[in-house]
Amino acid sequence: MPRIGIIGGSGVYGVFSPKKSVKVHTPYGAPSGNVEIGEINGVEVAFIPRHGKGHFIPPHRVNYRANIYALHRMGVERVIGISAVGSLKEDYRPGEIVIPDQYIDFTKKREYTFYDGPKVVHISMADPFCPKLRDIFSETIQELGYPYHDKGTYVCIEGPRFSTRAESRMFREFADIIGMTLVPEVQLAREMEMCYVTIATITDYDVWAEKPVSTEEVLRVMQENEEKVKKILQNGIPRIPEERNCPCKDALKGAEI
Repeated sequence: MPRIGIIGGSGVYGVFSPKKSVKVHTPYGAPSGNVEIGEINGVEVAFIPRHGKGHFIPPHRVNYRANIYALHRMGVERVIGISAVGSLKEDYRPGEIVIPDQYIDFTKKREYTFYDGPKVVHISMADPFCPKLRDIFSETIQELGYPYHDKGTYVCIEGPRFSTRAESRMFREFADIIGMTLVPEVQLAREMEMCYVTIATITDYDVWAEKPVSTEEVLRVMQENEEKVKKILQNGIPRIPEERNCPCKDALKGAEI
């Protein structure tokens, strides 16, 4: 069973060659795609394309519960989420990498929990990302020499539209980067007592800046960032130890009412 899972886009295929594809049935419906099993630098990993192969699922329609449940059922204990984000701050520049340490949820109508009753669980999200995984990937990026930020607040919006200028000015008072896919993925992983880290690649300045964001601009910088993400995964994943000594594995202790 793979202990490491990746949820991301098609760029992962440049460093990951699936050996088998597993169709996983979940109580929450179908995941974004089959769970594909393969290796990265000798380490077995499981991969789910968040938006489906060919990118046909918009962010507000991703079945986040099914994706996390499917990885958990396959034995995954750690999840690496890869996402493209916009920048809300001048010094968080397009092409740079961010390993966020906090997030703000501005989504509106997603399925946020596995516990809809009768069992009621209130997990702590005070520190939402696995500290060990954050350290591993921050050190890896630093050694590779890529410009990056080892912390930052990610505001997650519903999408699929981009922000208005007024919204963007408001968000930048409280956050550093903005995206559409972190929530509820990160909190569902916590409910399954899985470690979770986000590797966020900045594609553009959000519309607080003078030039409005365009899909063409985002896609261009995303392609440039793909090579960086491949190197980060190749060098970072082998550093993840088999044993977990972080608080993520005990997230449900004391959380049930």
